[in-house]
Amino acid sequence: MLEILKDRSYRHLFLAQLVALLGTGLATVALGLLAFDLAGESAAMVLATILTLKMVVYVTIAPVAGAFAGRFERRKLLVVLNLIRAAAAVCLQFVTEVWQVYILIIFLQSASAVFTPTFQATIPDVLPDEEQYTNALSMSRLAYDLENIISPTLAALLLTLMSSGSLFWGTAIGFMASAFLVLSVVLPSPKPSTEKSVYARTFSGIRIYLATPRLRGLLGLNLSVAAAGAMVLINSVVLVRSQLGLGESALAWTLFAFGAGSMIAALVIPKLLKSIADRTAMMTGAVIMIVALLSLTSYILANGLNWPVLLLAWLIVGLGYSTVQTPAGRLLRRSAHAEDRPALFAAQFALSHACWLGTYPLSGWLMTEFGTVPALLVLAALTVLGLVIAMIVWPAADPVYLPHQHTHLPPDHPHLESGVRHSHAYVIDNIHRHWPDANKNAD
Repeated sequence: MLEILKDRSYRHLFLAQLVALLGTGLATVALGLLAFDLAGESAAMVLATILTLKMVVYVTIAPVAGAFAGRFERRKLLVVLNLIRAAAAVCLQFVTEVWQVYILIIFLQSASAVFTPTFQATIPDVLPDEEQYTNALSMSRLAYDLENIISPTLAALLLTLMSSGSLFWGTAIGFMASAFLVLSVVLPSPKPSTEKSVYARTFSGIRIYLATPRLRGLLGLNLSVAAAGAMVLINSVVLVRSQLGLGESALAWTLFAFGAGSMIAALVIPKLLKSIADRTAMMTGAVIMIVALLSLTSYILANGLNWPVLLLAWLIVGLGYSTVQTPAGRLLRRSAHAEDRPALFAAQFALSHACWLGTYPLSGWLMTEFGTVPALLVLAALTVLGLVIAMIVWPAADPVYLPHQHTHLPPDHPHLESGVRHSHAYVIDNIHRHWPDANKNAD
């Protein structure tokens, strides 16, 4: 898997992602401390508002950003977005009111809502070989998991030397280092179609997404990931600190177990996908999450909550989580032309975060109002629902090359050079508006 780091462009992009994630992790710690300094006992509400703003920005900004991202040279766009994020991070250490934090978070997360899908859409152009791209997806997953482990540790070390507000300088340095690394390579920037209006470009990614069966299946699996992930990320603090009465380090190890499971899966996925289909792997990942949640529920009902069992359950949820998440980029890459990928990755970014926007508050509300077992059962049910949706809308037979015909094109159209009825790698675009089946043309 590490062989792909020999490619200079990808190596610099991976390092750019990693240092930016480390900076983001420092900001997460710093925001929690800043919220407490500004709001005291109301810090939880401030952090909840920040998280909600983040998700709302992601859902609303990403599709619009995807419409315009292709109009700019990608390297310059990614550099500018990193500098905007760095500036917002620097400003955060000087705030004196909660509302100022909200404004800066909107700026920072708006830049992230453009940066992340644009960055993700660039990787398949840098690594066009599918095996290399699969390895890159695993590396990306590992980067996210490493961020969850390294950033809190680095923050703890830095806090022994400086004030909490100074952590935002570390965030800014991470974003600026990311900008420098992106600037150090030449990136492909496929030319977008000039035929589409701004409105059409804004919704083209979502239109392609919802018209492609495998991506409708991915949307169902996004729900599964968000439901199981929300149980871990939102409720672990209550399970560990309140119900088990353990300390902060125990919470860190609990979340580490989830991250460790995710990392193990990310390391295994490239080899796994050589022998089984993406659909099989991803749905197996969803089943693993369901089994882990229901097994934990059964254990709690029979024996009560136990920390080693919780660690094992979160480790298994992490395995399933990454098994679903890691191959998603392969589906997106396969489902659009290069010039449409920024819009499609933006659609995935927005729609997946829309699932999180629903499951985050639901998870917290269920735990607060009804307790652990009802929360586990409802979120496990949502994980099952996502899997069932995926199984229904994503056919087991999902060939790349599809025979189809066009009745709306004139006979002399260049696309019909090989005949009115023909076969090629099928994606939704201006010529292919619908997914073909036994009773439907491509028109």
